[in-house]
Amino acid sequence: MSRILSFPFILLLILAEWYGYQAIKTLIPASSISGRRLAGAIYWIVTVLAWGFAIWAITTRHNGPAPYKTYLSSALVGLLLAKLVVLLFLLPEDLVRMGRWVVQQFTQRDGVATGTPITRSQFLSGLALVVAGIPFVAFVWGMLRGATDYQVKRVTLRFPNLPASFDGFKVLQISDLHTGSFQSSEPLERAVRMINKQQADLIFMTGDLVNNVATEVETHIDTLAQIQSKLPKLSILGNHDYGDYVEWPSPEAKRANLARLAQNHAKIGWRLLLDESHTIERDGEKIAVLGVQNWGAQMRFPKYGNLPKAHAASGDAPFKILLSHDPSHWEGEVLNYPDIDLTLSGHTHGMQFGVNLPFFKWSPVQYVYKQWAGLYNKGQQYLYVNTGLGYIGYPGRVGFLPEITVFELRRA
Repeated sequence: MSRILSFPFILLLILAEWYGYQAIKTLIPASSISGRRLAGAIYWIVTVLAWGFAIWAITTRHNGPAPYKTYLSSALVGLLLAKLVVLLFLLPEDLVRMGRWVVQQFTQRDGVATGTPITRSQFLSGLALVVAGIPFVAFVWGMLRGATDYQVKRVTLRFPNLPASFDGFKVLQISDLHTGSFQSSEPLERAVRMINKQQADLIFMTGDLVNNVATEVETHIDTLAQIQSKLPKLSILGNHDYGDYVEWPSPEAKRANLARLAQNHAKIGWRLLLDESHTIERDGEKIAVLGVQNWGAQMRFPKYGNLPKAHAASGDAPFKILLSHDPSHWEGEVLNYPDIDLTLSGHTHGMQFGVNLPFFKWSPVQYVYKQWAGLYNKGQQYLYVNTGLGYIGYPGRVGFLPEITVFELRRA
């Protein structure tokens, strides 16, 4: 099956490269043979270099400077996005031209075609290149600016069963820090200052502190330890935190890495919830915060979490918040527990690329996850999917910028 699916993908890449070349060549007057040859040569040299560097970066990503290699592979993706836009413009025109040519073959009289020759419009090629430049420029902007353009989002939620003493309670969520992607501490220092300005009562971190190994966060522990909260700061694990994407010399080494990561949570000042519940009390009233290990409904993600265990530990608290990294857990299991009022997740990143407008949201990740960014509800149960503070893979963000979410809980 994978071979069958790969052929259309390879064909699409070949067509994108060819039509990108055709668009460049068409803009040069046909009378300028040398100009067309030069433009073609430059196009293919840049293309070959982009593919070569990207393939090298991907195949050697475990042996060298990962951030540098990530930029190389992302440059190829940006170019391909632009060329795919050109393909969308020019391929339909060629299909129409082919159809008209076929019709002409059946409508010729006395050896002369009744129609006139149809040629590709220079205007259409130019327009295709201009439009193709939009995603490419956005892609580059996302790397230069978007990756650390932190946004504070404010959400007010009302619940009839929220204890009166928690009316106006302010909860702050960050997620998916992926500290292994940061080349310096300056962006996280800026994020911490923004977090502290919110003066939240309670702070959560909902998984993926690192990309692969526990040591990635250690240069940032002092920075993250500056996060201030009136109550204990609570955290959970995400799918990247377990070291599942690294080849370990032994199972013991992998377990030692996870133990070290748990120690790093403690050094930051976070209480790591591993299928546990933590009670918050105010004026004799209480709410429960449940934290589970990663649990994904999709087959490629292990189901480490034990929600029944965490739920049993929460007792009879009248209001319950669940921290669960993967939003697919909500429909997969959480909705079976009607007394879990609010679930906070991350994981999707909004795929770090998409259109995010007040009246329209789109990202390729929506074809994989039903709940992928923002607020969702079924009846009185709510899910919020934070698009993350860090990044991984593509070293940038377009549309779905890094997020700090502040929730104000109100009694309905």
